[in-house]
Amino acid sequence: MSSFSFSRRNRKAAAAVATLAAAALVLSGCAATGDGGAAGGELTLKIGTALPQTGNLAFLGPPEEAGVALAIKEINEADKGIQVEVEWGDSGDTDNKAYETEIPRLLNAGVKAIIGAASSGTSLQFIDQVVGAGVIQFSPANTSAALTTYDDKGLYFRTAPSDVLQGEVLGNLIAADGHEKIAMIVLNDSYGTGLAGFTTEAFEAAGGEVLAAPTYNTGDTNFSAQISEVLATSPDAIVLITFEEVKTIIPQLVSQFPADKLYFVDGNLANFSEDFEPGTLTGAKGTLPGLDIETIPAFLETMNANWVAEGNPDLAGVYSYGPESYDAVVLLALAALAAGSVEGVDMAGKLQEVSGGSGGGTKCTSFAECADIINGGGVADYDGVSGPITFDENGDPTEASIGVYVYQDDNTYVPFK
Repeated sequence: MSSFSFSRRNRKAAAAVATLAAAALVLSGCAATGDGGAAGGELTLKIGTALPQTGNLAFLGPPEEAGVALAIKEINEADKGIQVEVEWGDSGDTDNKAYETEIPRLLNAGVKAIIGAASSGTSLQFIDQVVGAGVIQFSPANTSAALTTYDDKGLYFRTAPSDVLQGEVLGNLIAADGHEKIAMIVLNDSYGTGLAGFTTEAFEAAGGEVLAAPTYNTGDTNFSAQISEVLATSPDAIVLITFEEVKTIIPQLVSQFPADKLYFVDGNLANFSEDFEPGTLTGAKGTLPGLDIETIPAFLETMNANWVAEGNPDLAGVYSYGPESYDAVVLLALAALAAGSVEGVDMAGKLQEVSGGSGGGTKCTSFAECADIINGGGVADYDGVSGPITFDENGDPTEASIGVYVYQDDNTYVPFK
């Protein structure tokens, strides 16, 4: 397959080259269409998903896929000159390695962009394969700072903010709660160690001390050593920077440590109402990138209703990264419209523009509204349901929110007031 290598620090130049190329084609009597549609006709954008249907982040798969499904439905119903097709896939995790067969399958199916993975560590396992094929990799949930400067040929984007922000919020939250000495249990991958580092930095800057931060590896099933190590330090609070392994950790930990002094993160903030006895997690707190779920209830209700209507189980109040997944698909469709092409490199050249990152665009808050601006010859600046987004030259959102949540007696979480 062909290799594309424009620098992500030269997105504007790449966009300009694409624009000049399109202008040259028009002057020569041919319209630029990519391979996604006939001249003057409708574009067809084929995307794939590599979201966690299995593995230690499987609880995030349904809301993320629900966001993708709703975006596709609304884009296709809007009928603004582009239709989106999807090939669903499973990222798995670095233990079961589902991506080893799924990514080649998606690329062979001819997708021009892949939504996923949720885990930064998993994304790093296949990013070279995806961008090397000239295909966009667009994650709704990757937060590792390592991806900001990764050599991705300008083809990697994300709607979730770097863990620099979540770590700052979490570290300051723990300090504000009056804790002076903490311990952590940390997943040993780019996400876990990165978030632990940024949390430590913020907490120490606020005058706190991290007493211990033992790690574990994906696929591990026994965490007794890590639990014993953190408890031996007699911390004021314990931070759990894990994925679904937290289900194994919690019973052993809360039998020896108060739940209301536990802190969760986006990788494990889940609905545990079916997993533990009522009151198990009462008072525990956690952070989650994205807008407060109480600020977008209508969107979340619509997303869930559409998901259920398509034959899937109710999301049961877990919406993590659903809005970010929705926005990722909308932005891809808008970039394709703006580029007049569904080729990965062409869409990449327009993604910063349609997010408002290049400046000078007209604000809009839905696919249909933004598409009308583009089709009318203007520049759209999409503000999504997950936030303003506004990509920088690295494909990272420059504006983002981090929500703080607290667990209730039924082991579900609500916004902390």
